[in-house]
Amino acid sequence: MVMNDCAPLPDWLLRLYPFTPSSLTTARGARMSFVDVGPRSSEAVLFLHGNPTWSFFYRDLIASLRDEIRCVAPDHVGMGLSDKPEGYTYTLEQRIADIEALVESLGLTRIHLVVHDWGGAIGCGFAVRNPSRVGRIVLLNTAAFRSPLIPASIALCRTHFPGTALVRGLNAFAGPAVRMAMHRRRLSADERRGYLFPYDSWAHRVAVNAFVKDIPLHPDHVSYATLREVEQGLPSLRSHPVSIVWGGRDFCFHDAFLARWREILPEARITRLADVGHYVLDDGGSEAITLCRRGVLGA
Repeated sequence: MVMNDCAPLPDWLLRLYPFTPSSLTTARGARMSFVDVGPRSSEAVLFLHGNPTWSFFYRDLIASLRDEIRCVAPDHVGMGLSDKPEGYTYTLEQRIADIEALVESLGLTRIHLVVHDWGGAIGCGFAVRNPSRVGRIVLLNTAAFRSPLIPASIALCRTHFPGTALVRGLNAFAGPAVRMAMHRRRLSADERRGYLFPYDSWAHRVAVNAFVKDIPLHPDHVSYATLREVEQGLPSLRSHPVSIVWGGRDFCFHDAFLARWREILPEARITRLADVGHYVLDDGGSEAITLCRRGVLGA
């Protein structure tokens, strides 16, 4: 059941994120917050974020599209304004299932995807399992395939110790990201505060930590088989119009990942923004927003 029961947001955040989220209770009993704005229709753009962001990442793109098409942007369970239960199953398989449940609850039959970071594995997982529902796809510095490439700082955060203490105790994943993910410009103080707003305590960083640890590098990892399934299904997306808007100065999803996308989706329309970092929409500003709009609207 969809409800409008999220707590009021502070005025400073509403100025950047002018939305009143709704929520859905997942099959595992957690409240998943999501933005749902624009014309009421069974056709919508579905925006899927990664780690350690939330639907705040898409705020400006949603604002630019909301008068033209329905926009739905969930916060994955444990992230953003959603519940952050300690014992939730924070795996790729569960996250795909949560998105499928949201799509069903909203009665969406035609979906255009915009995905970033590990939202790419989730969104592409949804797409390869529900191809008839998916239309256009926009990829933003992401991966949906297995890779051994991982920055040393992220590898450290994946460890039980000191990784968990760093991520949950010192906010050493979400905190540095607001600086490391930018290159062309700096986030304002309120933008930084907005990204970090949901992750203000050990308890509230449970899924930031779990997301890092859910990167499947070895076959015995709980999410390895799911990611392999998604990867094997990616060639089926060649029948969909795909746009890739890529930040060339991303420390994590760097150009080796873009090269892999070129192999998998050779017909994709690719724009590489050479001086833009991982937070493509913030760092690329109006240029990135315009490119994403074209991809979403088929212009």
